[in-house]
Amino acid sequence: MSNQVKFLLPEDRIPRRWYNIQADLPKPLPPVLHPGTLNPIGPDDLAPLFPMELIMQEVSQDREIDIPEPVRDVYRLWRPAPLFRAYGLEKALGTPAKIYYKYEGVSPAGSHKPNTAIPQAFYNKQAGVKRLTTETGAGQWGTSLSFAGSLYGIDVTVFQVRVSYDQKPYRRAVMETYGARCVASPSNETNYGRSVLEKTPAHPGSLGIAISEAVEIAATNDDTKYALGSVLNHVLMHQTIVGIESMEQMAMADAYPDVIVGCTGGGSNFAGIAFPFIGAGLRGGPKPRIVAVEPAACPSLTRGKYAYDFGDTGHMAPLTKMHTLGSSFTPPGFHAGGLRYHGMAPLVSHLKELDLIEAVAYHQTECFAAGVLFAKTEGIVPAPEANHAVKGAIEEALRCKREGKSEVILFNLCGHGHFDMAAYSAYFAGDLKDDKYDEKELAMALSGLPSVPEAA
Repeated sequence: MSNQVKFLLPEDRIPRRWYNIQADLPKPLPPVLHPGTLNPIGPDDLAPLFPMELIMQEVSQDREIDIPEPVRDVYRLWRPAPLFRAYGLEKALGTPAKIYYKYEGVSPAGSHKPNTAIPQAFYNKQAGVKRLTTETGAGQWGTSLSFAGSLYGIDVTVFQVRVSYDQKPYRRAVMETYGARCVASPSNETNYGRSVLEKTPAHPGSLGIAISEAVEIAATNDDTKYALGSVLNHVLMHQTIVGIESMEQMAMADAYPDVIVGCTGGGSNFAGIAFPFIGAGLRGGPKPRIVAVEPAACPSLTRGKYAYDFGDTGHMAPLTKMHTLGSSFTPPGFHAGGLRYHGMAPLVSHLKELDLIEAVAYHQTECFAAGVLFAKTEGIVPAPEANHAVKGAIEEALRCKREGKSEVILFNLCGHGHFDMAAYSAYFAGDLKDDKYDEKELAMALSGLPSVPEAA
């Protein structure tokens, strides 16, 4: 750890534009469909949920989108984020590989999520929105939007997945500190939540259910909009500030990644680190291997079907073509709450179909073992979600050791685990289990995918 090297950019190097990978795709993204008509949606269809500026970013084909100066002013609280060379981890593994990681845990919320929470709150404030609703799993996104809402004077209501609500009380406390209201989902505050509880009073919740509750509130109140922390195109685009900074920092290190690793649940932090590098490759530059690491208990990329599906369990949201386990799928209550989503971002799914990225899945105990090794050698305790990226990077470094290759590995350490120590305590006590999803439930969820005409 004493040999750890940090690469820092000066404050004036905060990127001025986000990168939109849609401009460089060799094949366009399949259209988003209206849940009622199954026709491609237009801006007016999304207007009840999002301000027009975000809707236009969602459908934009421009390669770059200007970052508003007021947003960059807030970014200065923690950006540019540092990039480290992990000498300690390299030594422990005995690998010839060079391991670098971008550390997003330096943000006020402790993760990468404010990169999109800040601009989303900014554009909603410009549009005169008084309240935002959202969902959260582990609480990183809920914390980030709560923080953003406090900066712009917007009330925030967060529907947190019940199992994470119970597992992570201090995340809830942070949201409340920022002035947000946190509600365990499924709840009695929405028609959909009540319908779920009527059938299963002790339902552990899922991100799909929490999304339905947040969308219902936004769609039925004129002063309220909905904010999403992953999956959507504009969200992934906001996160590319991570990869844009990383490219400049890797140049400072006189290196370029051969392999890029990111954990994946909805796809936001993975897209943030990977999309700028993928785009550079599509425009004729180097093409590193891109590895998405997901939880074996919720493996949308490695076990899901590439098909049109609803983004929420209550079927209120539009249909997108993505790798999905079925909108009714409820994964086991493992501790990487931010990765417990039934579908993968359409853009990430599309890249997988184009063979531009790879995907692997690991169980939570082996990911926690990787996180503990990382903490001991690099000094940072990763969030359970980030442990998946650590595990992926370690596996790549061990492959290099077997093959005698000194490849450059870059991964996104998307957040710290300071609010997840109950999970680490369970791991050390031997109480952390690798619960498997129910194969019958998965088959049933996939059998219920909506029927969409082939042309779509």
